[in-house]
Amino acid sequence: MGKRSDFKRIKKDFYPTPYEAVVPLFQHLSTNKTYHEPCAGNGALINHLEDHYFTVRGKGDIEPQRNDIYRIDAMDLNKCCGDAFVTNPPYKWDVLEPIIKHLCKLAPSWLLLPADMMHNKRMAKYMKHCVTIQSIGRVKWFDNKTGMENSAWYLFDGQHKSPTQFCGRVDN
Repeated sequence: MGKRSDFKRIKKDFYPTPYEAVVPLFQHLSTNKTYHEPCAGNGALINHLEDHYFTVRGKGDIEPQRNDIYRIDAMDLNKCCGDAFVTNPPYKWDVLEPIIKHLCKLAPSWLLLPADMMHNKRMAKYMKHCVTIQSIGRVKWFDNKTGMENSAWYLFDGQHKSPTQFCGRVDN
């Protein structure tokens, strides 16, 4: 999954979002707004948001794993069913790049990504649309393993053209 691990990638990059990875995002969200999860998988991220009284109106995935998540490719969306997208997208670049490009044209989009991705040359054209980066630290993706990669929440907005605000790690 990561550059420091030897795990074989899971099909379609399906890695349920751990609760600890979502906690730092809560300070940036509002219970007065609604959200859309376009890469919902088994709904783990939806559960974490709803457990903290955030309203998730849009719930979609290319391969939904529960009944309240509709089958749709994020690339086929033509609107956001909320005020913003919040998602843990696939990290494989040929899938991720079009998702970033597409979603941030539709609405502000919070994406959970590797923290060092902001330094990659291929991310430069998207970083000009990055409003905020919220550091998380190492994410433990598997119950019996320690986290190997630092992660962060990135807020992309196609209308944004100012410097990015960086928010340091929050103690959980």
